[in-house]
Amino acid sequence: MTTFRFSLTILLTCITSSLYAQAVCLPAPRLMATMPMGGKVGSTFDVAISGQNCEDVESLHFSHPGITATPKIANGEPVPEQFVVTIAKDVPLGIYEARLMTRLGVSSSRAFSVGNLPEVKWNLANRSVKDAMPLALDTVCNAYMSSRAIDYYMIEAKKGQRLVIDCAAQGIDSKLKPVVILGDEKGADLIAERRGGLIDYTVPKEGKYTIKVHDLTYLGGPHHFYRLVARTAKPGKAVAVARMPSTRKVSACSWPPVGLDESNAVTETEPNNKHTESQAITLPCNLRGSFFPAADVDTFEFSAKKDEVWWVEVASERLGRPTDPNVVIQRVGSDGKMIDVAELNDIKSPVTVSSNGYSYNGPVYNVGTSDVIGSFKAPEDGTYRLQVRDLFGGTRRDPQNVYHLVIRQAAPDFALAAWALHMNLRNGDRNALSKPIALRRGATMAIEVVRVNRDGFNGEIELSMEGLPEGVSAKGIKIGAGQGRGYLLITAEKDAPRGLAGATIFGRATIDGKEVTHRCKWASMRWPVKDQWQEIPTPRLMADVPVSVCETEHAPLVIVAQEDKVIEATEGEKLTIPLVHTRFNDFSGPSISLRNWNSGLGSVATIEASLTADSSEAVLDLAAMKTKPGEYVIAFYGSAVAKYRYNEAAVGIAELYLKQSKDAATAAATKAKQLAKTAKTATPEQKPEADKAAQAAAEQQKAAEAAATAAQNRLKSVTAKAQPRDIVDIVVSKPITIRVKAR
Repeated sequence: MTTFRFSLTILLTCITSSLYAQAVCLPAPRLMATMPMGGKVGSTFDVAISGQNCEDVESLHFSHPGITATPKIANGEPVPEQFVVTIAKDVPLGIYEARLMTRLGVSSSRAFSVGNLPEVKWNLANRSVKDAMPLALDTVCNAYMSSRAIDYYMIEAKKGQRLVIDCAAQGIDSKLKPVVILGDEKGADLIAERRGGLIDYTVPKEGKYTIKVHDLTYLGGPHHFYRLVARTAKPGKAVAVARMPSTRKVSACSWPPVGLDESNAVTETEPNNKHTESQAITLPCNLRGSFFPAADVDTFEFSAKKDEVWWVEVASERLGRPTDPNVVIQRVGSDGKMIDVAELNDIKSPVTVSSNGYSYNGPVYNVGTSDVIGSFKAPEDGTYRLQVRDLFGGTRRDPQNVYHLVIRQAAPDFALAAWALHMNLRNGDRNALSKPIALRRGATMAIEVVRVNRDGFNGEIELSMEGLPEGVSAKGIKIGAGQGRGYLLITAEKDAPRGLAGATIFGRATIDGKEVTHRCKWASMRWPVKDQWQEIPTPRLMADVPVSVCETEHAPLVIVAQEDKVIEATEGEKLTIPLVHTRFNDFSGPSISLRNWNSGLGSVATIEASLTADSSEAVLDLAAMKTKPGEYVIAFYGSAVAKYRYNEAAVGIAELYLKQSKDAATAAATKAKQLAKTAKTATPEQKPEADKAAQAAAEQQKAAEAAATAAQNRLKSVTAKAQPRDIVDIVVSKPITIRVKAR
């Protein structure tokens, strides 16, 4: 496969200064917020939505079929941006994805929580102690934070009652960094939590208490939403209380190992900090513990035979905890002294990850983790001790900082994570955009797929995708042996119908002579970050992989092989592949440089293709490339600056509506004038009825004129949006299959 260090970066030396003002990536539909952000299982309630590039919203979809939505109807008409959502009684508690189906296709996701507690919405006026919103215990409040504000809530509690106050924010896609403070009835602070953790408080006396919520830096707005709950819990802080559900980091794609029964784990028992207090275990081992209290070091003792190889895996950061596990393994010498055997630390990313928060020298997404996977070989028969600790646990005092420890013999395997390929200009643009698989007709979208190896596996992985909409296909550029990344190319045909389907990405490998197939996890940005200097990108794993087709727009440039079939060639010859260009937009610049991804063909030279011509050629020297007989996939890619027009069709529709509105206003004015004249000349008996009719006509005229003004403003707005503007984006050819025959 061709080495691809940079995530489609355009070198500054290759572009003009005009690119500084260009937008990066074609518009994509994005669901930005819902209110509320979740609901109680078995309930029906109204949900308001807001989005970006979300015209003609058709439906609201969820990643679980038991969560359904219908448009809210008032006076016989759908209420804009509002739905009625029903959560079935059998939907499991947790986090799901909410997405819109729009003119441009399926939107990006917003996390949607399903719980078992009553739910309310805040009242927007709780800005002081005296205006504090009453909040019943064991009730979830959905709210968003205003800028430079503090939200106040009032709860009532009994003496001895244990309260656990939880504020879900960043774990449900919010931009809020919550500070939660519990105070007395007058608002005087009792305890504060500034790191997003729980407040665990035993009530000293019966009465009212305040809860204050604000952003760490007092930012706010509709995207700074949160879900707040004050729960009652069993007394005793040793009794753990589950937090509200949260989304998962990209690094969590590699947990749990296939076949692991997490519920069957033995429990770490304290005290076990010192070697003399070691907890005895037998191998293989499946154990659950916690880094608590602060500076906790858990020690385990086991026996091993000489030359036995054991693999150790620790999950904690992948469980959503802010931890950095470290494992030290030592042998107990005959004199009782400890002899170092191995120290195991982080799971490194198999590819270079962005060094500055956007795709400058690698993906923003990181499958690496501070968790542990590593092996040790027993040098002698004997007794061994394993110590596991959080490297920075001296400052962490949270009993929620749990870990899972697995010690096993080698079970080679892999995990996969994938995301839409991002691009950035090295000229100041610092985008990290959420990119739903919303395909324009003719478009090919490139998906990066990255592996995480387990227990020494590093073999070839074939990539595929199933469950695609009609008119959409996918081809994999495999992850080669010893390589960390492959590509999946998803193509919508130029005449593909509008559609939406839930797809699945698979990776297939042969391990120890057996075929192994795993699902690939899908990841995306929580928010479209236009400027990394202002906001740090935060990707996460998604629950599903929806794929859609938009039929109102085409890709700006479609590149396909002249013949849509497997191209055959003979080993050692020169192969010429004619490429056909179809342009649906004008472009800045005369040409596009096309590099390529391929599945083992070898090094293929860059093509300089015209942006005005209808064709180009790719010439492959199979002898120079030393290509062996076999079947290969290749796709050409580059970047181009399109003169893109947003929603051109809306201009014609707006013009027609304006004409109809003006005609209606003219007709209403004529009618009002006639009825006003009739009212003036009406007899005393006819006067009341005539005046009434004239008044109604005048009101109809006013409404019609207002509608015409609104239509005029609408036309002005859509016309401005439809003006051509330079947008630089990734152009990918439809993948081509080549079969090389032996001479």
